[in-house]
Amino acid sequence: MAIEIDVAKRLGDRTIAAAFTAGPGLTALFGPSGAGKTSLLNMVAGLLRPDRGHIRIGERTLFGAGIDLPPEARRIGYVFQDGRLFPHRRVRANLLYGHDLAAPAERWMSLDEAAAFLGIAHLLDRWPRSLSGGEAQRVAIGRALLRGPEILLMDEPLSSLDAARRGGIMAVIERIRDELALPILYVSHDRAEVDRLATQVVAIGE
Repeated sequence: MAIEIDVAKRLGDRTIAAAFTAGPGLTALFGPSGAGKTSLLNMVAGLLRPDRGHIRIGERTLFGAGIDLPPEARRIGYVFQDGRLFPHRRVRANLLYGHDLAAPAERWMSLDEAAAFLGIAHLLDRWPRSLSGGEAQRVAIGRALLRGPEILLMDEPLSSLDAARRGGIMAVIERIRDELALPILYVSHDRAEVDRLATQVVAIGE
């Protein structure tokens, strides 16, 4: 499975444009702050509409040729910089939110499998406010995986973590990259992070 992106979007006085193909592995969208990396992820997710172009995953068109699928129909998992867990739901319910959004035929990971894969089984009955930054980001990743995605979007998932927790989450991301065979689009402006994680680098705004 691969994602093909060729889009352009005018935002204010600048145009964000990108054209590339990403297969299984981690494709880093690398560039300075304000270059449009997050806007590009949002176009893929269906949260921001390109002015022109197309976005395809395999044979499915998400955008282009008169098609503009809503976010819930795109089969995309999105991990935000700040996790965005539901504070009124325990960890188990946060994870099941992603699972319940997916059609049964599209699910390829169970709650127990996700919890074991990410090392969060002991957190299932906790509230988000009681989690460390690293624990919360693991839960956010689990919720995205339980969505049954064909592609994973990650928007600077390490930026709010201290050095010790960054290392732990990088190891999780490496496992996802190496074992799950998902295309991952990964936003960062940290060169060392990109050098460790990326199988492909796409420069944005340079």
